[in-house]
Amino acid sequence: MSAHFPVGGPVPPACEVPLTAGVPPALAKAGFIGDALPWLARHQGRTVVIKLGGHAMVDEELTAAFARDVVFLRYAGLRPVVVHGGGPQIDAELARRGLEREFKAGLRVTSPPAMDVVRMVLAGQVQRELVGLINRYGPLAVGMTGEDADTLTAVRHVPWIDGEPVDVGRVGAIAGVDTGVLDSLLANGRIPVVSPLARSAEDGLVYNVNADTAAAALATALRAETLVMLTDVAGLYAGWPATDEVIPRLTACELEKLLPELSEGMVPKMTGCLQAVRGGVGAARVIDGRIPHSLLLEMFTDDGVGTVIVPDPDEEEEEVLP
Repeated sequence: MSAHFPVGGPVPPACEVPLTAGVPPALAKAGFIGDALPWLARHQGRTVVIKLGGHAMVDEELTAAFARDVVFLRYAGLRPVVVHGGGPQIDAELARRGLEREFKAGLRVTSPPAMDVVRMVLAGQVQRELVGLINRYGPLAVGMTGEDADTLTAVRHVPWIDGEPVDVGRVGAIAGVDTGVLDSLLANGRIPVVSPLARSAEDGLVYNVNADTAAAALATALRAETLVMLTDVAGLYAGWPATDEVIPRLTACELEKLLPELSEGMVPKMTGCLQAVRGGVGAARVIDGRIPHSLLLEMFTDDGVGTVIVPDPDEEEEEVLP
């Protein structure tokens, strides 16, 4: 993998880790880096797909911290791919145009006029801002959409509610993934930043794809080591809303049993995690994007800040020898 360290360019950013009381700042940071070394050694050259929710991008400082962290991962030898959402930004533009905001089955109802807004905001606003932020720390990010080179193709998604099919407009279910462009960018040391749009395999139109679903499909197709979803909740709650206790770890089977009990907004996210780990991704993590540097804290330390989904144990490993 090409390094592409720019001559005279910015020094790879270090994580702004919390400092321990009484410990000199330099020693605290050195300790963090030392603790991360075993993880870095295991994951050199591995692909990690990171979904950044639109709600995690409404705070400029948090988004800038995320951009630094992604570049840190790249310089540390990983191959990050970023898939972004843009819900609040889309809502704001819909309201500005006098268009209705509507959700069914946890999915945005996307009429043709709403599709124009979704496409413009995701590819023309949110993606460009995120690419610009990442490139402040190194000329690495390349923006694209799932439309480009048919990276994502889709068919119309028709969810069922109370036993009846529901029309949610131009919302796509992913029918195919072509990783050719992504493979080339990653081999060249770049950081792809992908907007969750897809070309329809049925009518040639552009479809809105849930960003969680798109991230999971890309992670599976790229044989990623990890799928990370940064969102505006602390993780998957046990017994929400009665408790705000976060479940730290679930197997795929355990998550599957919980899916019918989840709120509408969590269903696409956790379904994506389930599909990813069942599709060969090593682990899927749902973490709180409102915490600065939560990406690095979750991946490099033992102090997790969310929920991790892991594949089911191998049946042969569960057998007890006589």
